[in-house]
This record gives sequence, structure tokens and C-alpha cells, in this order.
Amino acid sequence: MTDAKFETPVVALFAGQDLPLSPVAIHDGFVIVSGQTPRDPQSPSYPDVVSPDFRVQAHQVFKNMHACLQAAGCDFRHVLKVTGFLADWDYFPSFNEVYMEYFSAPLPARSVVGADLNDILLEVECTARIP
Repeated sequence: MTDAKFETPVVALFAGQDLPLSPVAIHDGFVIVSGQTPRDPQSPSYPDVVSPDFRVQAHQVFKNMHACLQAAGCDFRHVLKVTGFLADWDYFPSFNEVYMEYFSAPLPARSVVGADLNDILLEVECTARIP
């Protein structure tokens, strides 16, 4: 893409990782965060999943998302839309609880869908706006 209004800021958390994507992209003040997974890019065990526990995975996902948002100059307060993918609907109540540790009113728009996620229990992406 050659549009001068399109940029992909460096996300320190992902430094040194050879990813086939941009963890975050910015265009005309909108911030698009790629789907974040429960892997710690700074861990020696990367790309292994951080834990089999759903809540631990969810917190890692939001930690990764926060790093992407910060690289773009914003944070959870600036998120307009969240899309969550869950491997099992039984995790939905736990997802909501962890989610509310990161977001507060006014809450962003949100969709949550079931998906076959192989070895992970959730993946979350978002769209934000630079303040």
C-alpha cells in the first residue's frame, strides 16, 4: 500500500518477531489491531500458548492488544469496536469478566463469535481512533 496516510507503527512487544502481518495499522486516524492471540512474543517459549487456562490466555491477549494500541498513540478508551473469537461458548462469561477489567463506559461496540482456533481458546481484534 502506498497511501501516505497508511502506517504500521513498530510494536515493541513484537520486536524481533518475523510476522507475516502488521500487528497494528493506522489509516486516517483509525487504528486497526490485528487479531491478538494468547502468546507472549517476549517469552523464550514463543510461539507457545501462555497457559491452558482461559483467563490467563485472555489477559495475555489484552496485554498484547494494549501494546498495539500504545504503539499507535491510543489505549482502551479509544477503542470503537471489538471482535472476539472463542473456541467454546462456555468461556463467554469468563470472557466478559476479563474484558470488563480493560474496558469501561462508554463501552465499544462488540461482536463475539465461536470459531475453531486450533490450540488457543480465544483471539481478539479491535478498531480504535487516535484521540
